[in-house]
Amino acid sequence: MYKIVNKKILNPTVTMIDVEAPLVAAKAQPGQFIILRVDEEGERIPLTVAGYDRQAGTVKVIYQIVGATTAALNQKEAGDYIQDFVGPLGKETKIEGLKKVCMVGGGVGCSIALPIAQKLHEMGCEVHSIIGFRTKELVILEDEFRACSDKFTLMTDDGSHGRQGVVTLPLKEAIEAGENYDEVITIGPLIMMKFVVATTKPYNVPTTVSMCPIMIDGTGMCGGCRLTVGGCTKFACVDGPDFNGFEVDFDEAISRGAMYKDFERHAYEETCNLFNKEVK
Repeated sequence: MYKIVNKKILNPTVTMIDVEAPLVAAKAQPGQFIILRVDEEGERIPLTVAGYDRQAGTVKVIYQIVGATTAALNQKEAGDYIQDFVGPLGKETKIEGLKKVCMVGGGVGCSIALPIAQKLHEMGCEVHSIIGFRTKELVILEDEFRACSDKFTLMTDDGSHGRQGVVTLPLKEAIEAGENYDEVITIGPLIMMKFVVATTKPYNVPTTVSMCPIMIDGTGMCGGCRLTVGGCTKFACVDGPDFNGFEVDFDEAISRGAMYKDFERHAYEETCNLFNKEVK
């Protein structure tokens, strides 16, 4: 059992928790993920490491409430326990030798981008960060990104906070203005990453994408997280989650990602109804 030592609501659908897991905290690196189960009957879900405190032995994860498991997880409070917390899994983001990087994050994907940006900043790399959200109410981690970025741009679809528009707009402007990035690292919705790659590819700016499709065991045995990368089948849990964005078949990934949306929504509604009945 793993204790939740801290819980913070970041916006109406996104929550951050710190979990007491000393062995995971001792080895976790930016870009890696964990797999957890809320209880003995629960399903396994992957969540990317959003931070860690090796001295305190805690790991930070940020999740969006989209399905039954995240709804159940969100019922837990600081001091409560979850059943399983396994990791770190996957490969850490390769950032050695990078001198100038643009981080592009979208929505809850910003929680994955942040520890990478922070480590780059600690290494002395020049970090430009572009993060995007639908509205002001959904913005998360703005102060944290500002603190580790040499240049920072916040975009909202409706213009309610920061600059109006999509993240590819300032990215393209920066590249065309002569910003010579060693790499662009983008993390967020698949459709966003697809268009970030479409923006950088004509300029041949190396672009890394973080792929977190459906995972079950996290060891490459189930095949649930398979992707087509460079014409070959890869497994995000063991070969990634980071890949060369120029080689990822995003259309296939988007199609596979949509397969379980109806089921996920149904499970989420059933779970919420159960919690509501218990409250009554």
